[in-house]
Amino acid sequence: MALRDTLKALKSSNFISWKSTGKLQKTIASFIEKTGKTLHSGKLTKVKLLPELAGQGRYFDCNSEGVIQASITFAEETPLCTTLCGDGFKIRTVEHLLSALEATGVDNCRIMISDFDDRTAEIPILDGSAREWVEAIEQVGLKVATYQDGNCEKLVPVLNKPMHVCRNDSFIAAFPAEDVRISYGVSFPQVPAIGCQWFSSAPLDVSFYAKQIAPARTFCIYEEVERLRDAGLIKGGSTENAIICSVDKGWLNPPLRFHDEACRHKVLDLIGDLSLFGQYGCQGLPVAHILAYKGGHALHADFVRRLAGECLTTSACQTA
Repeated sequence: MALRDTLKALKSSNFISWKSTGKLQKTIASFIEKTGKTLHSGKLTKVKLLPELAGQGRYFDCNSEGVIQASITFAEETPLCTTLCGDGFKIRTVEHLLSALEATGVDNCRIMISDFDDRTAEIPILDGSAREWVEAIEQVGLKVATYQDGNCEKLVPVLNKPMHVCRNDSFIAAFPAEDVRISYGVSFPQVPAIGCQWFSSAPLDVSFYAKQIAPARTFCIYEEVERLRDAGLIKGGSTENAIICSVDKGWLNPPLRFHDEACRHKVLDLIGDLSLFGQYGCQGLPVAHILAYKGGHALHADFVRRLAGECLTTSACQTA
């Protein structure tokens, strides 16, 4: 099947219509290579990003032995990160990289990973944000992604009517809109320095993302660190790649990049997880106003599966 026929086969639904952006699909103009410590395993990992043909989308090349598409189909629920599984391989903490690729318009990309331990790897946490990925993409630039029968247009999913998913008191709702907007709320009443925060984006474009969202770092509660490490998590976490907040003492490694940095980081994560809705080099972020409250990677994935028409339970809501 020709690529244009494949794109025509993208399924619209009562909720989503796939429409042309009037633009051609793009990829990075040259390779990008990053090496760094991973958040959960604490090991050093090297990742190389390579240009890819139109219609191939974003995917992970696992030691040239397996391929995992950056698709919700391969997402597995794991604590404190988004994990993709396929061909017997598992890749953790993909959300920051995918967020940067989605927001900067890298529609097609081959992501090579070579440092596997028992067929499991993790994306480097870098400084805990997506800023270094965005800067690297800006440095090499983008180019039109070609295909054997020419260029290919980029399609975008447009929300047709309101929808929502929820888990207990956490929810994500989306409403039809003329552009992509995200409003996100977090609530940590036990941690006064964070408390209840809300962040709302202007129409989401590359410039807004690069300046207002990408620099926001991952965060954790100091009193939960020991429990998480006992569970085998955040072994590579430090003040170099996260902002840490204490219940009694507030932020332990200031200054913050934004007064609401914790909330902005949730938006960063959501964009990365929503990118998993993209197919064949088309946009994953739906054209909609997305409203999220007390979300996390599992709820983000529920929302994407709902968009994709996969049944969660007998209804859109479920309890954890």
